Amino acid sequence: MIYESAIELHYMWLPFLGFVVGLLATMIGGNGAFFFPPALILLFQVEPRVAVATSLAAVIPIGIIGSFEHYRRQNINLPVGLSFGAAGIAGAWLGAWISNLIDPATLITTFGIYCVILGLFTMRMPRKKGINGYTVPDTFSDIQREQLPYIVFFGLISGAVAGLFGTSGTAPVLAALLILKFPVKLVIGTSVMIVFINAMAGFSGHILLGEVDPLLIFWLGSGAALGAFIGPRLLVSFRPEGKEGSLRYIFSAIVVAMGILLILR
Repeated sequence: MIYESAIELHYMWLPFLGFVVGLLATMIGGNGAFFFPPALILLFQVEPRVAVATSLAAVIPIGIIGSFEHYRRQNINLPVGLSFGAAGIAGAWLGAWISNLIDPATLITTFGIYCVILGLFTMRMPRKKGINGYTVPDTFSDIQREQLPYIVFFGLISGAVAGLFGTSGTAPVLAALLILKFPVKLVIGTSVMIVFINAMAGFSGHILLGEVDPLLIFWLGSGAALGAFIGPRLLVSFRPEGKEGSLRYIFSAIVVAMGILLILR
């Protein structure tokens, strides 16, 4: 079924939420979907499965605009990005199917546990040295055989997380790209494109399951599109090198706090 929400006054905050998340997401290498489901569930009392589908739909404008802007600035590696995306599509469809089998309360609790584990892991994650001898490929044939397992495994995981929880699946993508020794801005731009593909695949799965609310998508997506347009432009004058440590701890703390709130709910 297609959900149709009555227009609530507090929904007017959704474009603002979308703008802030879209702006920051395209500057750190994602689409912001990680923050949408908890906000919709905790602040707007949206049914969990609808929140998942709405999150994936709302970040599609972020992915389209963010990918285009990063591509114009040569921040995207297409061979690796499309390879990740192919694996992510399979994972996203699987995740969407599994989410339909889980009751809403279990889905919320499972997502909360995932948040806590992800936050603690990110906080304690050691610096990756990367794979020796790896160069950024210009074509698909330049992708080395020893890099393929990383691309397939992390692509599947990121897609499955997107389809199941409505999040971006950014963390596995960023981890893999850093292991593969991508420059920071190339990591950011390529991951924006990869999680966009994940969102498209996950949302298509939820459409087939009938868990879509067009009104929520409109309010959230309109603000997200504007933020995604501005984010890559600000990144031109932003130097991410040297700041990833403090940003990682702030992100980790927020993620753990959201997870605890979802579990207690």
